[in-house]
Amino acid sequence: MSNKVETLEFQAEARQLLQLMVHSIYSNKDIFLRELISNSSDALDKLRISSLVDKDLEVDTTDLHIEIEVDREQRTLTVRDNGIGMTRDEVVQLIGTIAKSGTAELLRSMREAKDSAASQELIGQFGVGFYASFMVADKVTLVTRKAGQSGGTRWESAGEGTYVVQDLDDAPQGTAVTLHLKPEDQEDHLFDYAAESKIREIVKRYSDFIAWPIRMTVRKGDEGETEVQTLNSMKALWARSRDEVDEAEYHEFYKHVAHDWTDPLEIIHMRGEGTFEYEALLFIPSHAPFDLFAREGKRGVQLYVKRVFIMDDCEALMPEYLRFVKGVVDAHDLSLNISREILQQDRQIRVVRRRLVKKVLGTVKEMMTKHPDRYRTFWAEFGRAVKEGLISDPDNQDAILDIVSVASTHDADEQTTLRQYVERMKDDQTDIYYLTGESRSMIENSPHMEAFRAKGYEVLVLTDPVDEVWVERVGQFDGKPLRSIAKGQIDLGAEDEKATEPEREQRQKDFDALLTWMAGALSEEVKEVRLSTRLTTSPACVVGDAHDMTPTLEKLYRSMGQELPPTKRILELNPTHPLVTGLRTAHDQGGDQEALKQTAELLYGMALLAEGGDLKDPARFTRLLADRLANTL
Repeated sequence: MSNKVETLEFQAEARQLLQLMVHSIYSNKDIFLRELISNSSDALDKLRISSLVDKDLEVDTTDLHIEIEVDREQRTLTVRDNGIGMTRDEVVQLIGTIAKSGTAELLRSMREAKDSAASQELIGQFGVGFYASFMVADKVTLVTRKAGQSGGTRWESAGEGTYVVQDLDDAPQGTAVTLHLKPEDQEDHLFDYAAESKIREIVKRYSDFIAWPIRMTVRKGDEGETEVQTLNSMKALWARSRDEVDEAEYHEFYKHVAHDWTDPLEIIHMRGEGTFEYEALLFIPSHAPFDLFAREGKRGVQLYVKRVFIMDDCEALMPEYLRFVKGVVDAHDLSLNISREILQQDRQIRVVRRRLVKKVLGTVKEMMTKHPDRYRTFWAEFGRAVKEGLISDPDNQDAILDIVSVASTHDADEQTTLRQYVERMKDDQTDIYYLTGESRSMIENSPHMEAFRAKGYEVLVLTDPVDEVWVERVGQFDGKPLRSIAKGQIDLGAEDEKATEPEREQRQKDFDALLTWMAGALSEEVKEVRLSTRLTTSPACVVGDAHDMTPTLEKLYRSMGQELPPTKRILELNPTHPLVTGLRTAHDQGGDQEALKQTAELLYGMALLAEGGDLKDPARFTRLLADRLANTL
């Protein structure tokens, strides 16, 4: 007996992804079986943990396994597990819709992909899970029953935009996915997936390390006898020594835990012994995931206790700035029903976390010296995230600073480490100079750079939003203060290094009246007007006091919804620029006050624009500038 049959439509993005699978040109269609087995393995993990946590859940966990069944005459392939199963609502939610972050981005990227190879790589990178079945099947049928419940659910679709959901009065516990296979087509890399040899090959290649037995009934001899065989070794890679595991096994395991398709950039296999024993197998990916900077993006590694799966995305084991690290930590002495909240407070877990972080950072530092090309790939993909640790992880601040690379004026193409910068510092240089901004070109063309360029001082070019925060928080490297060239007084003696002290005093006296008048005329915009020692060609620039917040940081906070009181800055004038000397002469001669005030406004506006700032009243600035230009014709 069965009841409640419904025909429903796939969510729009799910429908698009389905179409990609149905009409896929993806050559490696074998992955469909890896994805189904991985789903079954997850379901068995979840049932095991549920049975430990929920004492009222009456389920038999003595023989948890995955079964593959083939009907060559009907050309069907079934992957069955006796795991946690799904309710009707979960079936609709998990299969009828795609809630996974980054799906829309994937679809957009695939539409923009210029060739089939790029499309194939994107499909593989994303990890299409259950939908991969439609690469090899004309129709997919799923029967499932949630552990602890009496009724089941049947789901069926031909991948054409709709699916049928039906309630069942009875069904075996767990989930069975039956694929009605497409005809074999070697040219389209569509193999005979009803063949025992092909199934063995795929299981061995992709799922040999699955912790649960994968069983299949196979023919034995010519008498038509059959026997049930276990196809996988079930050896946990992290429990084996490194010399027992080859690179290909590591790579396949990584693809399983990370749902990635490319090989990892680095493998970290470690073991902790003593009062708290654990094994860890960690991977640094070769590319950043779509959701690396998404607020809801998942992070953390998988936690096992004595090879029993406990949880995905264990945040207690890996700090947020290393959220891209994937892998498994198997702790020997934790309770099986430990909660996320308890993990955060567990002293032993904190010790493991410190060791894992130290090992990851140490591995990256070793990569810098031994494999610079791989390090450059790592930093291009994950450097922005790693720099967050300079703010959030003071205990490892020095270790992170050792692996930081940033752009600088020393080389337009190659980034530099802070250590390399210090080694190149001039003999009389005491500070590490930097400038933050939205782009390299904006920073390089900033008036603040003029004296440093003229004198040959190297300046770090910092364009990531997080740079604004960490340079303030860190403050120094190797005993050398980190100093913004857009803040405070900086005297490099670029233009007047031969001037005597009396000559400098006289020049200051000559400009005093103009500086005092301009400070009054621009009092709503600036808190001081003074002569500059950092300018060589520009007439003026705007700077902050040593402890003022930079305009870029103000924008960052406002973009996050934090209102800040306006910060008045300092206008610096170049005493050798014709515009400034002409303005001083006109002021000393008692020229038209309104015209002089407008000139001061224009001078301040140009200084703001030159550093990439925003004018308070662009229309007024444009009008004043147009009037001045008209008067010159």
